[in-house]
Amino acid sequence: MSRLTKAQREQVRQMFDGRCAYCGEMLADRWHADHVEPVVRMLLTKRTAHGTYKLVSGDPIYPERDTFGNFMPACPPCNISKHSMTLEVWRGWLAGHVNSLNAYHPIYRLAKRYGLVQETGACVEFYFERITKATS
Repeated sequence: MSRLTKAQREQVRQMFDGRCAYCGEMLADRWHADHVEPVVRMLLTKRTAHGTYKLVSGDPIYPERDTFGNFMPACPPCNISKHSMTLEVWRGWLAGHVNSLNAYHPIYRLAKRYGLVQETGACVEFYFERITKATS
């Protein structure tokens, strides 16, 4: 599958009533159609006209994942954060940030002390998982 048609993009957008499949925020005009199971593209080094080099996206390593059924609507922050991670790797990566904030960010610790931030210890549960559970 090379590109989604307008109709297919709209179908993906409406999967969760115009919300990001991951965080649940309403999608803005500019949103991403994310491959849930990443296709992971090879990075190639390309020489520019000025003699410098830049990395460019190449062919997918998992082209079999580039199917309509593998798309989810995503807000740009979620899709950029997820990048080429699987859902489980991304879930762990997101959860691990709380430890990082506590270890390396004194302003975060101070905000917690003043009650501005509360850590719940909750597992990362994506919006599409909550919705699926609610309708089952």
